[in-house]
Amino acid sequence: MKTLIIAEAGVNHNGDMVLAKKLIAAAAEAGADLVKFQTFIANKIVSKSAPKADYQKNTTDPAESQGDMIRQLELTRENHVELIDECKKYGIGFFSTAFDHESIDLLEDLHALDYVKVPSGELTNLPYLRYLTRHGKPVFLSTGMATMGEIEAAIDAVEKAGTPRECITVLHCTTEYPTPMDEVNLNAMANMGKAFGVGIGYSDHTQGIEVPIAAVALGASVIEKHFTLNRSLPGPDHRASLEPDELKAMVSAIRNIEKAMGDGIKRPGSSELKNKPIARKSLVAAQPIRRGELFSAENLVAKRPGTGVSPMRWDEVLGRKAPRGFDEDELIEL
Repeated sequence: MKTLIIAEAGVNHNGDMVLAKKLIAAAAEAGADLVKFQTFIANKIVSKSAPKADYQKNTTDPAESQGDMIRQLELTRENHVELIDECKKYGIGFFSTAFDHESIDLLEDLHALDYVKVPSGELTNLPYLRYLTRHGKPVFLSTGMATMGEIEAAIDAVEKAGTPRECITVLHCTTEYPTPMDEVNLNAMANMGKAFGVGIGYSDHTQGIEVPIAAVALGASVIEKHFTLNRSLPGPDHRASLEPDELKAMVSAIRNIEKAMGDGIKRPGSSELKNKPIARKSLVAAQPIRRGELFSAENLVAKRPGTGVSPMRWDEVLGRKAPRGFDEDELIEL
């Protein structure tokens, strides 16, 4: 099964279209399937009194409000058209998370809603869930900060809005940037899939690439990972993002894990069959054996190569008469 890899550019364009286009090129070069941005109108989603998260205070002007911070990161309709065209140029899918009704309408109008993403902060926003998922498009439901009960309620709302359960993929997520390793709780991902009968994936905020790779090995069908051109750039999400070479390494590792997972049926691989007679053992004479002498634990031993009688037939062979004489180390015959 191929993992859908979403390179999350998010707001790491810093409101600069040149930077945004470079992010698209980097995601395509890394081999990601989709590059994802964020579509929002600041005054529709943030009140004047909304505070910043600690990680945002640490990476932006602490005197600046959350509204002022994200207002600089809005993308216009024209920006979206440019980015969609740029994605076509590089052969990578365009994707964006819409945070408000008008932004959902914009992406629909631009035919840019092949998938829809529910960000963790909107998991408990019932009007939003109903509006976003009413058309039955595949839904990625991010679950940072959520309890099992809240996830169940969100899935129920999405189903009732018109999206079948088989089109819902729950993304395990921890909403802290970067996420401490001891709070990843990756085993929760598979448990959510079993509990709710939905697809599973992982939206990652850890540093490095090992956790999303592990998630694929545990069954994630979708991986979302923030990336930037340079972690030292100003802005709220850069420090918890991968740089282009790291993103490329993550994609390569995930593709290798996909190959390594196989079909689950244990059998010799075609490449190892040639080593079977070399590595396995056969019954050989531990000492010279005369014709008619009884095979015994004293005159038989298991040694390489594995081209003769299998040592698994040991009990069957003991006590039988040697059909001919054998030199020491010679493969026995029955």
